[in-house]
Amino acid sequence: METRLGGVLLAAALLTGCGWFHRGEQPPGQIVAEEPAGDPSIIEPQVKRREVKTPRIKAKDVEVGAYFGALSIQDFGTNPLYGVRAAYHVSEDIFLEAYAARSKAGTTSLEDVFPNITVVSESGRNFTYYDLDMGYNVLPGEIFLGRGRAFNSALYVTVGMGDVKFATQDHFALNLGVGERLLITDWLALHLDVRDHIFETNVTGRTKNVDNFEAVLSLTTYF
Repeated sequence: METRLGGVLLAAALLTGCGWFHRGEQPPGQIVAEEPAGDPSIIEPQVKRREVKTPRIKAKDVEVGAYFGALSIQDFGTNPLYGVRAAYHVSEDIFLEAYAARSKAGTTSLEDVFPNITVVSESGRNFTYYDLDMGYNVLPGEIFLGRGRAFNSALYVTVGMGDVKFATQDHFALNLGVGERLLITDWLALHLDVRDHIFETNVTGRTKNVDNFEAVLSLTTYF
């Protein structure tokens, strides 16, 4: 009797499960998430994308310009100096630069005291140099002039060598320098440089190393 009762209950359970399956209903205790119906009041914007053309910025690595200033020739006073310069910027920090400049030496203190004594001839007083330097931008940044106006700038150091023609002689010279570059526009720059030309000479009758400091102001353009 118990066996028959268990069989009847099992059959009833199977029939109930099949009914749920055919009707697509979920068994009790399960919650089915319903997808929200679309809200017709929401308008999807149709934005037309604007075509953007990337600007073709030319790499301006060559810098050419001229400068003027003052050159202090040891034992011969401070005199006007003018020259030209050209640079090639290898990277954002490193550049190579060439200089050519001329000045004219004054008189020595001995010549001032004794006008009849001539240490260097008039033609030998021409001071001309040709240098090739390597430079490094130590402190790139900006300089603010007034309110709301800023210019790109860089503090740099240079070291190099070259030839100095003075007192009818050619001298091998080393030079060290420091300068500040101010970019007025993307193609025009203003420089302020201080350099020392060091070479050995015996113009005054004694062989010695002399320091010849210059301070110059340059205006250069980029290509």
